[in-house]
Amino acid sequence: MTLSSTTPRPLVAGNWKMNGLSAALDEARAVAAALDQKPAAARVAIFPSALLLHRLAETVEGGAVLVGAQDCHGKASGAHTGDVSAEMVVDAGGTMVIVGHSERRTDHAETCAQVAGKVEAALAAGLEPIVCVGEPLEKREAGQAVTYVVEQIRNSLPASLTGQAFNVAYEPIWAIGTGHVASIDNIVEMHAAIRAELVAKFGEQGKVTPILYGGSVKPDNAREILAAAEVGGALVGGASLKAKDFLAIIEAA
Repeated sequence: MTLSSTTPRPLVAGNWKMNGLSAALDEARAVAAALDQKPAAARVAIFPSALLLHRLAETVEGGAVLVGAQDCHGKASGAHTGDVSAEMVVDAGGTMVIVGHSERRTDHAETCAQVAGKVEAALAAGLEPIVCVGEPLEKREAGQAVTYVVEQIRNSLPASLTGQAFNVAYEPIWAIGTGHVASIDNIVEMHAAIRAELVAKFGEQGKVTPILYGGSVKPDNAREILAAAEVGGALVGGASLKAKDFLAIIEAA
């Protein structure tokens, strides 16, 4: 997806992770209906399980809600049992994909090189990627959080992103699903470091690439987080599963 010549709107993305059965489509339908009645300032996307992707895309077709996948393989096709290619995501109605989520990096031992390969595959298929980075608790406690995340940026974002629409999501691993949230000072410091690396890597484009914050974003903390310097949206986990909560976060953007 080619980069727009205008500054990107904020993005509020709901990552359903391994949650949601058919009934969850009603929540997505409610979000889409609310946004039809009152358009949001931010772009809105939902990332369901692969098994719901096609049905969700049909459910919200023609509305303001974008649909994407939670992951894709680095290859276009082949003997990769259980995996989903970027082309399959497009075929199912997706326009975006999350790559490098901490749960993929941790649970599946994904490397930055593999994440970069997935970014390449996403671009080749015409998908807009969200590339996730973030530090574990031991790196933060050792004072190495910024260095660790900047290194992830350097090694996870291929040069082919130049001129293409993409997003970075910063997720402190210790704050995902734990109820803990990084302080605003922590978020501002990390987003500033990410911004500097994006500018160094991509020049003018790096100045406007959205940097989302993810890590227990909820209705009661969303406004403060989204107002922080260099925060260009949110990657929302559990709160995106309920239309009421997700819409409150969207309203805060």
